[in-house]
Amino acid sequence: VQLQASGGGLVQAGDSLRLSCAVSGRTFSTVTVGWFRQAPGKEREFVAAIRRSDGIDRYTDSVKGRFTISEDNAENTVYLQMNSLKSDDTAIYYCAAYQAFGPITTTSSFYRYWGQGTLVTVSS
Repeated sequence: VQLQASGGGLVQAGDSLRLSCAVSGRTFSTVTVGWFRQAPGKEREFVAAIRRSDGIDRYTDSVKGRFTISEDNAENTVYLQMNSLKSDDTAIYYCAAYQAFGPITTTSSFYRYWGQGTLVTVSS
């Protein structure tokens, strides 16, 4: 499974941005695709994920109501729509995936496949 993230950029606080994660290679219905982010000097943290078999999603509390994860199966792409961006959202965003049954996990070590990061900078 290969992942390619794109869509980062420099925006102002309150603006919106949409990240894309193109998924290629052999995937099964058990695949879950997620987004993580890492701010300067901080550990990588879970942002959101979607289970492609049924569209179930999960978010970290700090982005609930502002970020939406979605998928386009025809395009094999997972999106992260980010609205009402804050300076705290500044980070490198990574998409990642794993293939397994069960609830969505927020643990980064469980995600076997990773794309390169895309930088999101929110100026206040």
